Amino acid sequence: MATDAQLLIRDARIVDGSGSPWYTGHVLIDDGTITELRRGDGEKMTGDIVVDADSRIVCPGFIDVHSHSDLELFEDGTLAPKIRQGITTEILGQDGFSMAPVTGREAQQAWQDTIADLAGRTDHGWTWDSVSEYLAAVEEHGIAPNVGTLVGHGTVRFEVMGMSDRTPAADEVEAMADLVTAGLEQGAVGFSTGLVYPPQYNADTAEVAALASRLHPYGRPFVAHIRSEGRWLWEALDEFIDIGAEYEIPLHLSHFKVAGKQQQGKSDRALHRLDAARERGVDITADQYPYAAGSSPLSALLPPWVHTDGPSGVLERLHDSELRERIKVDIERWRIEGWENYGAQAGWDNVVIAHVESDANEHLQGMSVAAIASERGVHPVDVVCDLLVEEELEVTSIEHGMAEEDVERIMADRRAAVATDGLFGGQPHPRTYGTYPRILGTYVRERNHLELEEAIRKMTSLPARAMGLSSKGLLRPEMDADIVVFDPSLVDARSTFDSSTRFPVGIDHVLVNGEPVVTDGEVTGNRPGAVIRAQ
Repeated sequence: MATDAQLLIRDARIVDGSGSPWYTGHVLIDDGTITELRRGDGEKMTGDIVVDADSRIVCPGFIDVHSHSDLELFEDGTLAPKIRQGITTEILGQDGFSMAPVTGREAQQAWQDTIADLAGRTDHGWTWDSVSEYLAAVEEHGIAPNVGTLVGHGTVRFEVMGMSDRTPAADEVEAMADLVTAGLEQGAVGFSTGLVYPPQYNADTAEVAALASRLHPYGRPFVAHIRSEGRWLWEALDEFIDIGAEYEIPLHLSHFKVAGKQQQGKSDRALHRLDAARERGVDITADQYPYAAGSSPLSALLPPWVHTDGPSGVLERLHDSELRERIKVDIERWRIEGWENYGAQAGWDNVVIAHVESDANEHLQGMSVAAIASERGVHPVDVVCDLLVEEELEVTSIEHGMAEEDVERIMADRRAAVATDGLFGGQPHPRTYGTYPRILGTYVRERNHLELEEAIRKMTSLPARAMGLSSKGLLRPEMDADIVVFDPSLVDARSTFDSSTRFPVGIDHVLVNGEPVVTDGEVTGNRPGAVIRAQ
């Protein structure tokens, strides 16, 4: 809820989010909306509350276009790790894992068990069946940032088919597609898929296309974690782009990267694929986090067949010594065509445990699978299997498998927005706490890799445009008063792979809908965030 008082931000260097050069000016806010921007002398401007920017940067609030805060926001409505970075809007329902639609308490418990290693859990209670009910639950709980959600491929497939690995019948495809349409009608800002994760891994192109095609009348984006970002990257990009071209729908490529030794150094080739897509008339954008390592549930390192019967089936298979040998061979020999084999792709020295649930294994957080294997005297695949059993699958990992030169080349592309893709718990990937300050501190100030105005465009108006958020991403009269005030000479991420839960410095004030959620670098506890329902 916006404050009733007029708020004036004076003596600012205004970066408006468009990419235009900064200018000196003043911003007036009333009832959650920007009412006036004035250059030069602001002595005659008045407000009930006055914030002196003292020549610091004032810009639109940052939009995290790839967030996994879907359940975390019920545990911490302030989402402190995000708002302290300057994030004022989050897009949930990523990688095909939206929190709805799932009907029936038994199915909802099974779905929460399935996604717990990615989305965590909540003590709030799963009180919703549909997308509209989930958004209403978020609204009732109260949140600091604004949030919108995509409707997820994995969710609708689970609702219709469970964790089955079979090809759906025609009526099942129609039922899934109807659930996508229902989610869009209820305000979902788009449709997402995560084709490396079960049950979505089992979908063929025809299934994906049938569901994505429902976006066409709405003009909303198809947001994809494609089938591969490593060994089969080129085929995965072609599949994604061809769907966009055939059905004339906007595309947004999640966490754009070229991963694994086989693809390192080929980011220019991947960017040319985007060039070719736009020449075909495909509206394609992307997002990226500014690190040369990814993060995923540890269970994603298991072959797809292990997941067929859901979490209980996974645990049963991991207890079977013969099936463990099959898992080892599948991983070491790359026996499964098209499967994103994270362990073999990165190498066990480069797969690090980020989060475990138990106190008994807490000391393993920050250790590589190879180091744990050496300590325990077992094969690295046994470490993966044993940890998943010991933690009942709730383990996340960090995979170091990219080259910095590729990260920087993709970052410089005008179509690449900034996103965290941040998971919570334990010692998470530092992107959860540090993505936006790292861009501003490391890549703008220290390396001069990006101009300040261009970096802010990638955090504001570009993601707003990609997600259809027409009232966000720019400092203009009548736009939402989501605003960040930061010191460009100080702003920096303090989170690292060794100490990933440290908050950033240099971000002084954050407003959401005109109300402060961060003041003088500290969280206020206010929850003025709004639920975004696409129209």
